Amino acid sequence: MDQDQALEEIRDANLTYLMLAQRLLRQDRTQALFRLGLSEESGDLLANLSTAQILKLAGGNMLLCRFRADDELVWGL
Repeated sequence: MDQDQALEEIRDANLTYLMLAQRLLRQDRTQALFRLGLSEESGDLLANLSTAQILKLAGGNMLLCRFRADDELVWGL
C-alpha cells in the first residue's frame, strides 16, 4: 500500500465515521455520546456540522476516530 492509498483510506474512514456519528447523535444523543466516547460539547459540534464541514474535516490526513482497546470498560465486556 503506498502513501496516497493510505491517505485515501483514512479520508474514507473519517467520512464514514463522521456520517455515522452524526446520524447516531441525531437519533439518540445519550446513547451516541456513550458509544462514541464523546463529550457533550463534541457531540453538539458534530451533530451540527454541515455536509461541507464534514467533507472538509474528513479530508484531513489524521484518523479522527480512535479505538478504545485501552479502555477498561471495553476489556471488561
